[in-house]
Amino acid sequence: MNHQALSSFIWSVADLLRGDFKRSEYGRIILPFTVLRRLDCVLEASKSAVLAELAEKKKAGINPAPFLLRKSGNGRFYNTWSGDLNKLLGDQDNIRRNLGDYVRAFSPAARDIFERFDFLTQVERLAKADLLYLVTEKFANIDLHPEVVDNASMGSVFEELIRKFAEDSNETAGEHFTPREVIRLMVNMLFIEDDEVLTAGKAVVRDIYDPTAGTGGMLSVASEHLLAHNPKARLNMYGQELNDESYAICKADMLIKGQPVENIAVGNTLSDDGHVGRKFDYMLSNPPFGVEWKKVEKTVRNEHERQGFDGRFGPGLPRVSDGSMLFLMHLVSKMRLAQDGGARFGIVLNGSPLFTGGAGSGESEIRRYVLENDLVEAIVGLPSDMFYNTGIATYIWILSNRKNVQRRGHVQLIDASSFWQKMRKSLGSKRKEMSDAHIETVTRLFGSFIEAELVSVFDAAGRAQGEPMLVTGTDDAPMAPEGGKLKRVPISRIFRNEDFGYTTITVERPIRDDQGQVVLGLKGKGKGKPQADSSLRDTENVPLNESVSEYFEREVLPHAPDAWIDPEKSKVGYEIPFNRHFYVFEPPRSLHAIDEELQAVSASIMKMLGGLAE
Repeated sequence: MNHQALSSFIWSVADLLRGDFKRSEYGRIILPFTVLRRLDCVLEASKSAVLAELAEKKKAGINPAPFLLRKSGNGRFYNTWSGDLNKLLGDQDNIRRNLGDYVRAFSPAARDIFERFDFLTQVERLAKADLLYLVTEKFANIDLHPEVVDNASMGSVFEELIRKFAEDSNETAGEHFTPREVIRLMVNMLFIEDDEVLTAGKAVVRDIYDPTAGTGGMLSVASEHLLAHNPKARLNMYGQELNDESYAICKADMLIKGQPVENIAVGNTLSDDGHVGRKFDYMLSNPPFGVEWKKVEKTVRNEHERQGFDGRFGPGLPRVSDGSMLFLMHLVSKMRLAQDGGARFGIVLNGSPLFTGGAGSGESEIRRYVLENDLVEAIVGLPSDMFYNTGIATYIWILSNRKNVQRRGHVQLIDASSFWQKMRKSLGSKRKEMSDAHIETVTRLFGSFIEAELVSVFDAAGRAQGEPMLVTGTDDAPMAPEGGKLKRVPISRIFRNEDFGYTTITVERPIRDDQGQVVLGLKGKGKGKPQADSSLRDTENVPLNESVSEYFEREVLPHAPDAWIDPEKSKVGYEIPFNRHFYVFEPPRSLHAIDEELQAVSASIMKMLGGLAE
């Protein structure tokens, strides 16, 4: 049974709940029961050894906890109740009390998972509705033993259940998890240059962090990718999550995989950093799109104003309506120092952080900081309709403080918006997915640090000949057929960091009196100087790689000879007009061609009318 079939089977428990519970409440029962059954299956083999150890240590008057962790076989959690879910079914009259005892008998880390779900409250409600036995029986018959459902599949099941829960409760699924193919692409780009980690047999250790961990999907895929290449490598996973249900599932996943659960913090990353002072080798994040940060504004502003660049938000603060760039700065602050090996991270953002805010704004200052410090390696434009909660355009930013020599001083833009295939069944707003071949192509373009374009061949009649061909600088482009043409669309482009910078200059014009004479200042710094007319004031954006004076003389003075620049108002800004760099102008058809086509259509219509008149 694949993970989708298994998650559908588990969700069929909802049939029992219908009528007694609202649809929006199904997940609060199904999710913790799934976690309980998984832990139940994982602990089954060591249960007798744990109980024997407990009795022995109690008799000796020794704290049994550390010994029970060792006996559990996983080293992370245990349960000291005498039975399991199947034993609960043998005592139907006392199932409510026994289930409560069972959950309370978990070690603290595991018990916290059920407390986050407020699980025992749901147990009471099930008991009052005479459904507790039926639901428990249903889960006891689902085989979630690790040898039947591996960790990767179990993680996918968790995510599918969370998606169903989010849909039924009208929550935003995108707040909980990211599509797996997007994570795979991000992970590929993160690890592509780390030969030491990817070389089989090398016992290396790396730390990875997700400040918006959700159910732990990004961390899980990163771990699977690394272990597939090098089983001896160890990836220490860290994260933080705000949503209690998502945190509980992420924590359960970490428990099962043998990761230290204390590495997963709960709370708001922006106002209460759960990993203060810690630096990481790799980081991944998909922060919520367009969500305001008003709730944590006071804390964030205090850190910005009091700590400056010693804190996380030194460069500036974005507008309160969208906090995604705060997560970008948070990740920059968590990068392992270059002299200690450096770091690389990937973050999913919408289009707003690319260009929102003029020179001097918080957003522009953040872009300025990451570009002038040469941290941005690449930005990848994804297809629309890729995420469960939105159909808008999204982008993966890859940042690093350990750029190789070839990349230094440059940014690679990759337009992968055409790399998609239609899903057989839509999931919320998600109608498209990237195939393995699409992911491999984007990864190769990034890893090779090359420019490329898609070339389409059209015959003389304008019909496309085959699929577009990916052509790099070292490839031979296809030949256009006789009378036909080639259409070239850029896919990968490389720019210098300063290509995205500009200086906003303020152009002033003088006030003139009724006779048209320039009005001069009478006192202060402006004495004897032309007075600026605010109604004629204008601004111009001058590219950073161009001389301001030359630009002014060429573009402004020919049209306004009396204009001047106010140097005190000049500001440096940065924006990344992603779509502009991939726009291909297609000239309209000639008037002659359009006229000939209209004449042909008119002749055809007249012929048809003539046939009707006969």
